[in-house]
Amino acid sequence: MLEQIENWIDATNLKYSSQKVSCDKFSNEFYGFYPTEFLKNAYYVVVDQIPKPDFASLREVGLGDFVDTDAAGITYKNTYYILPHVATNLRVHFHELVHVAQWLELGADAFMLRYISEIQQCGYHNAPLELMAYGLDAHFTNAGKGINIPKHVAKTL
Repeated sequence: MLEQIENWIDATNLKYSSQKVSCDKFSNEFYGFYPTEFLKNAYYVVVDQIPKPDFASLREVGLGDFVDTDAAGITYKNTYYILPHVATNLRVHFHELVHVAQWLELGADAFMLRYISEIQQCGYHNAPLELMAYGLDAHFTNAGKGINIPKHVAKTL
């Protein structure tokens, strides 16, 4: 199943490659949180509908609710997809960039295994990878002191 998901992710990222926007445009906004080199290798795409894999095997392992959930954003490796109504919301960008750092640190297989397991065991809102992203985006939004997010993620995972 992981190979099928990763193939779908790679195909999706390729399909939208001409629409990708480099996150280095947020260098000033996220100064002290995300190094410029990290942002240069992270991308986002504004889409009318969030792309999600919908394989029978995902539903069979209890991820139907996740597949059907209306999300404003989702991250696949170094690229995240967001809806137009949140395209200017820095908190959403910050949150999804935490997931980019998680993907980078764990690698595709380990990230997918962990994310699926956390969703199954804890539900989306209590999944530790999500709690980390929500906690860090709240810290940023509340004008918290700068934290090198990729290093923090690496140390915390």
